[in-house]
Amino acid sequence: MLIRYKKSFKKIAMGLLSYMPREKELRTLTETMESYEADDSRQLFLWKEDEDIVGVVGVAISDTKVEILHIAVNPSFRDEGIGTEMIAAVKKLFSDRTVAPSEATNRFFEKCTKESR
Repeated sequence: MLIRYKKSFKKIAMGLLSYMPREKELRTLTETMESYEADDSRQLFLWKEDEDIVGVVGVAISDTKVEILHIAVNPSFRDEGIGTEMIAAVKKLFSDRTVAPSEATNRFFEKCTKESR
């Protein structure tokens, strides 16, 4: 289930975002979190399976497009279709806009959208 980010989830969100190759350094990760907290055109969502938060997806929203900037799944929960479910949930949430990957999320996005066909 897709849930909106709240500050109380900051450590969990940072841990999940750190699985992204470009978010390994603490300084970069901190800047990323600050950008989601400060910029209204960016939103961060967490993915919950039962009681566990196992995924994160961050988006940039414009009038016509939603760009997936970050997407990651806890390694213990990979290969279970969670990435595919997260992308589908984002598409449903923003059904009035085109959902597309960023350069950083393109490979993961393509893999997940192929699986859902």
